[in-house]
Amino acid sequence: QVQFVESGGGLVQPGGSLRLSCVASGSVSSPYDLAWYRQTPGKQRDFVARYTSGRVALLIDSVRGRFTTSTDSAKNTVYLQMNRLKPEDTAVYFCNTWPPGAHWGQGTQVTVSS
Repeated sequence: QVQFVESGGGLVQPGGSLRLSCVASGSVSSPYDLAWYRQTPGKQRDFVARYTSGRVALLIDSVRGRFTTSTDSAKNTVYLQMNRLKPEDTAVYFCNTWPPGAHWGQGTQVTVSS
């Protein structure tokens, strides 16, 4: 069974930065198969970033230019570097495969507030 362990969230002021990590185990063979999602209370979980089959990073419009994603294949880990954070980035961030499977990790809370 695949497992995802997200970490790196926290409370940060607007304009600040955080780096999220996600370690995948189980049937995920490459961190390039992973994607980032986020969810706010009462809303559905939304896609944030992933890699294409050509290993090109794709990010949603609202975070492009501020967020970047990277990988460490030796650790089967994907990262989300978040810069110039805004209050609307506040959410629980998850990783999963793309498209997502049924099993999710606990996520990591990101709160952007002054």
